[in-house]
Order: sequence, then structure tokens, then C-alpha cells
Amino acid sequence: MSDITIFHNPNCGTSRGTLELLREKGLKPKVIEYLKAGWTEPQLKDLFKQMGVSPREALRVRGTDAEARGLTDPGVSDEAIVKAMTENPILVERPIVVTAKGAALCRPKEKVLGLI
Repeated sequence: MSDITIFHNPNCGTSRGTLELLREKGLKPKVIEYLKAGWTEPQLKDLFKQMGVSPREALRVRGTDAEARGLTDPGVSDEAIVKAMTENPILVERPIVVTAKGAALCRPKEKVLGLI
């Protein structure tokens, strides 16, 4: 399967491990460094729908300013979280892998095996 995309952060060990695992399987994924490329609201909403998660479930709190922004407050809307993610791409948990079989947040990296 060659139609694989990984939304990758090279500074993240789990993301690097997932990419390495895909390559070990002989796959050549399209690598999108989302911190450079950024996100759009429609793109994020589509990815979350494919993964079956809410924006809150895909929100990265550790190592970000999510708490300071008030994004961890239970009353914050999904729309507000997605908007914040487009403004600050680091707020999206990683890595996200998309294949013909679906999409998943690959934490731990072995989750990617279910997509290939």
C-alpha cells in the first residue's frame, strides 16, 4: 500500500517511531510535518471524523499551552478547540496516520499496524 499519510512531528519520539515502523514494513508514507504545514478546520474535522474522536480527545495538553488557553475546561466547545488547533498546530496530538483502512492517532506506535 503506497497511499499512506503520516502527520508527523520530527521532535516527537512516538511520531519518529511510527514513521520508522512504516518504513521497516517497506512502506513509503507521505510525510506531512504539520507544525510547518499547519491545519485547516475542514481538514481537522475530517480527520477527527475518520478517527472517530472528538477534538477534545485529540487535544494535546502535555507540552502545550492548552490549559493556559482554557481549552481543558469542560465547557469549551469543539469549535473553539478546533480553532485553537488551527492557530497553534502543536495542540493536535500526534502522530496521525491515514491509510485506505482508515485513520488513527498512533499512540502507541504499534497502533499503526491496524492501518496497514
